[in-house]
Amino acid sequence: MDLSIKSVPEDQVRRLRERAKASNRSLQGELRALIDEATGTPHRPTVDEVVRVSRLDLERRDEAARLIREDRER
Repeated sequence: MDLSIKSVPEDQVRRLRERAKASNRSLQGELRALIDEATGTPHRPTVDEVVRVSRLDLERRDEAARLIREDRER
């Protein structure tokens, strides 16, 4: 389903774009992540997250999840 939000203040759009850039996402990707979080939808890792985790050469999956959570909270 497609959604449309009209009359969003420019300052909010700017902050959303900054947040998206900091998360290595497009604006649409960031909005989807916010909707997923608000609705309790499980997070699907981005390609960048998967690549970063694979480079860590971790032995256990829970180590990767912990590191990703810490990275997102920064």
